[in-house]
Amino acid sequence: MIEQITSSFSVDGYWELFGLVRNSVITAAVLGLMGGVIGVLIMLRRTALVVHGIAEISFAGAALFLLIGLDVVLGSAMGAVGTALLIGVLSLKDKDTSAVTGVLMPFGLGLGILFLSLYQGRSANRFGLLTGQIVGVDDMQTRTLVTGALVITAVVAFLWRPLLFASIDPQLAQARGVPVNILSLVFMVLLGGAVAMSVQVVGALLVLSLLVVPAAAALKVTARPGLAVALSMVFALVSAVGGIMLAVTGQIPISPYITTISFLIYLVCLFVGRGRRLRRQQQAARVMAAPDGGRPGGGGAIGEEPASTSPAAPVRA
Repeated sequence: MIEQITSSFSVDGYWELFGLVRNSVITAAVLGLMGGVIGVLIMLRRTALVVHGIAEISFAGAALFLLIGLDVVLGSAMGAVGTALLIGVLSLKDKDTSAVTGVLMPFGLGLGILFLSLYQGRSANRFGLLTGQIVGVDDMQTRTLVTGALVITAVVAFLWRPLLFASIDPQLAQARGVPVNILSLVFMVLLGGAVAMSVQVVGALLVLSLLVVPAAAALKVTARPGLAVALSMVFALVSAVGGIMLAVTGQIPISPYITTISFLIYLVCLFVGRGRRLRRQQQAARVMAAPDGGRPGGGGAIGEEPASTSPAAPVRA
């Protein structure tokens, strides 16, 4: 198997082939930046499973529109946004998005498989809905996806402070007058649009690699939201564009490259984050083991009186 994979790589005429995927590179870059921004909120809200559930229904919508001969991107967007809004409304009552998502995921996947089984066109179109397409993004789709990604990014940036507040501590945010429920619905709609567009690049099954893994990696090395967003954008951009540039050299679909790069970045961040925590723990242990017990200006072990304190000194009222 390894020989079969390595033998498929070829750099002959690389730049000529790269020109064929120019639209995909542009689209992947913009979607990567969008995923980096919204991914941090996904992680803070603990809605990574919701992303996968929305992707399943997005896949079903795209498969239905492929079957009836309509725009696949439109079908994907309608399925994703509708599902995200449904999950958002249902979760407002019972606050259990995991259960709602778990119910919708198999239903959406089953519908998608049904629609694809009825489709009599090219098998590459069916496979691309699941694993992404490297040369299937034309000029019109590029403009649509780039415009949509920029709009979503702009809305998230405009609502960043209340969204961040409601994501970190929704109870306190609601007590401070932040419309938490409305923001949750708005965020779910934005998330649905982001998933629908990301499916066009990495496919429905692996959309987490673009929207969740980069943000998860960034949060392993920093707890500052601003820095986490910046790192997440960089990681998603490297994964998306790097995956396409590697996929040009062989016949393997694009999604394994993107997911592998994302996973490697996550592993590096995981080890870096653990190393930082270990150093902080060791530093705290050294401070606590110091003769003054880590107290500034202390003069002895814990529980001893400072040397400058006189027991006989009068206490003033």
